Amino acid sequence: MNYWIIKSEPEEYSFDDLVKDKVGVWSGVRNYQARNNIREMKKGDLLLFYHSGKNAGIVATAEVVKEAYPDPTANDNKWVAVDVKPKEKLNQKVTLKEIKKHDELADSQLVKQSRLSVIPLNKEEFNFIINLSQ
Repeated sequence: MNYWIIKSEPEEYSFDDLVKDKVGVWSGVRNYQARNNIREMKKGDLLLFYHSGKNAGIVATAEVVKEAYPDPTANDNKWVAVDVKPKEKLNQKVTLKEIKKHDELADSQLVKQSRLSVIPLNKEEFNFIINLSQ
């Protein structure tokens, strides 16, 4: 199993929208590194759902339910999408500022490449962030 952070502007697509939809298409990614990360996602992988923008932070967990396929919002097949389903809202939002306070996360791709929209995590980083939300 792999672990990821996926980011979305809540005005565009929020975790509440995903809950309402029950399954969402994670599409529209136009960064090559983020696209390559999406290609690596497997069914059952766990996700941290990050709301970007002025009230940014990790707000929930989700799960990959369909592996990479051609992005229906793209004009060519070099871009991919995955389907995701909601799991649960976190008890409290975990901000990047909070994450940067902890040495345990200093080497995380979230800290090193915080602007990337799809970021891999290891199991320890994922669990540490979940614990921060308690």
